[in-house]
Amino acid sequence: MMKIALIAAMSQNRVIGINNDLPWNLPDDMKYFMETTKGRTVIMGRKNYESIPEKFRPLPARTNVVVTRQDDYYAPGCKVVPSMEEAVEYAREIEENLLFIIGGGQIYQQGLSLADEIYLTEIDTQIENGEVFFPEFQHEAWEEISRIHHPIDARHIYSFDYVIYRRK
Repeated sequence: MMKIALIAAMSQNRVIGINNDLPWNLPDDMKYFMETTKGRTVIMGRKNYESIPEKFRPLPARTNVVVTRQDDYYAPGCKVVPSMEEAVEYAREIEENLLFIIGGGQIYQQGLSLADEIYLTEIDTQIENGEVFFPEFQHEAWEEISRIHHPIDARHIYSFDYVIYRRK
């Protein structure tokens, strides 16, 4: 049985992106993302794929699946599919047991109803000029199973919590 998880970092006002980039530099969160998704299948939208610096594409040590409606889209080293349903089906075919949906906004919205878990880095700040947002979800439908606090330090201008929610 394959589990489906969303993994994201968001501000208090749900911002996840500005100008096709992250609105913060949090090295420990990036490391957490890389370690958590390593060896797994990751589903992302085309814009999210294009926001990854070229030298990191496809994301190493992962099966990268890009969802786009563009028929002739080419993403070297990635599986390109036209829909979230086909992306999930592909993960099942390759016998993935923990699938990560890694964004962006539209992809999270499509994946939320499919998700068993949400790995959410909750960043202690408001981002005023955000363009992409993590979808609203009914907290009552989810159980918080883990929360680890990360304080402000020399490398992190915001404190944040790594939180894992499981669907009730």
